[in-house]
Amino acid sequence: MPRPLGRQSAGEGFLRGFLAHADLDRFHLWNVRNQPLEELAPLLERLGPPGKPVTWIGAADRTALTGPGAVHFPTPELQREAWARKVVGSTGYSITGVTHTVSETYIMGEIGALLTAPIEPWDALVCTSVAVQKAVQVQLDAVARHLADRFGASRIPSAQLATIPLGVHTADFAFDAGARTAWRRELDIPQDAPTALYFGRFSIPSKMNPAPMGLALQEAARRLGKPLYWILFGGSISDEEEQAFRDAAAAFCPDVTLRFVGADTDPRAHGPVWSAGDVFISFSDNVQESFGLTVPEAMAAGLPCVVSDWDGYRGSLRHGTDGVLIRATTPRPGLGADLAFRYLHQLSSYDAYFTAQSQFTAVDIEQAAGALAELFANPDLRARMGQAAAERAKSVFDWRAVIPQYQLLWSELERRRKAAPVQPPSSAGDNPWGLDPFRMFAGHPSHILAHTDTVQLRRALPPQDLAALMAAPSVRNVEDRLPTLPQTEALIAALSYDRPRALGPLLAAFPPEQRPILERGLVWLAKYGVVRFSGSPV
Repeated sequence: MPRPLGRQSAGEGFLRGFLAHADLDRFHLWNVRNQPLEELAPLLERLGPPGKPVTWIGAADRTALTGPGAVHFPTPELQREAWARKVVGSTGYSITGVTHTVSETYIMGEIGALLTAPIEPWDALVCTSVAVQKAVQVQLDAVARHLADRFGASRIPSAQLATIPLGVHTADFAFDAGARTAWRRELDIPQDAPTALYFGRFSIPSKMNPAPMGLALQEAARRLGKPLYWILFGGSISDEEEQAFRDAAAAFCPDVTLRFVGADTDPRAHGPVWSAGDVFISFSDNVQESFGLTVPEAMAAGLPCVVSDWDGYRGSLRHGTDGVLIRATTPRPGLGADLAFRYLHQLSSYDAYFTAQSQFTAVDIEQAAGALAELFANPDLRARMGQAAAERAKSVFDWRAVIPQYQLLWSELERRRKAAPVQPPSSAGDNPWGLDPFRMFAGHPSHILAHTDTVQLRRALPPQDLAALMAAPSVRNVEDRLPTLPQTEALIAALSYDRPRALGPLLAAFPPEQRPILERGLVWLAKYGVVRFSGSPV
């Protein structure tokens, strides 16, 4: 993992957990980018390997998706697939996705589209925490009110939301006494020194401002009256962003010794370094966060957590059992409309919006300092909370416990789908946001080819010349979807120079599934002077 980005880590973790723990006889994997299978095999070996047969589904093969009966996306972007599914009928399979951040403008657009796209009751969006589900529901309610006010809509379907947490592979983070000793020695931290550990992206705009953590640790150090260390493990997408985070972390805790470990420069640290800490600290203050995968990871490492009472952290940690939730306060609804307006209309950037929002999230420094000082001073309390945290991580957040929740959801959606009346396939061009270009731009040409038009050959084209024409880079590309060379040869063989043929009867001689491609192919042949239509100049 070259850079610590939560959604990539969560997506890879899901696939690894699915391959290891899904109760299936066969895995169906969708090759959405049409990568060569020999390139994908090493990925499966690294993540699994799967102990059961694997069926690969091609990128455009929606019919094959009806076999497993459900397709899952590691994103909330469901509307495009809902429209694409119509080519096999909306009852062909279920569609599910999962939230990560829900505050990016394009993701908010995708969530709103759950009410306008052909999303069905047998589809669902998985929200990773109660907090993010509430945020999604607030937006859906606002979109529904708009549809009702603007269009008088009274039949607005509700989107199916489910709450399933992200998972972790708890064994990857299990406490290791040897790793603790080695990492403390490498970081020049005394073996018995009280040490907090933070893990996450080093980014003030898109992760959190470290200043409140520094303030709390500084006060805890004062109360303890002994040296206190702070391990910060992570990295950033830019050197400037990382340096800003490092400077902000150090600015507010002059009596705390900081030790930075770069996730991108030291990948061997990702699991073992957790054992070097006594307490996990993370004061998320940013709406970009929705679950907070590092909290279950810290719990799996047996670390008591002192974290902000914020977003998904609130559902992961049991206050007073696995650690301490620190009160987080924000302004009341209605006082951030100017921030949203500027962000939506690109008057402020993505980073500037989150930075501004997080400036108005206050974590209780006094409560945090007290919790940290107590945990550092009381090894029995740390041990008790750490053990409870590890047990909860294993029983609630290990992928072994999470994957069955997905399978239960898919089973319920399958029951609904099979109980619904079968919906027949429709044209791929029925999506009003992706219309057939020959329909949308029908006003552009002076003539639209009709089945009553006639067609005849215009020039001789030997087979080798036809093959060369069809292979010419300036003539065709991979997206043209032209007839194959044998189909084109058969089409030309059915034509003559002196006897025009009506298009309808000509096409009727070919199999029905070939006719749309051949009809379109005739226009292509006319473009390059091979055939001409009735009324074309000689």
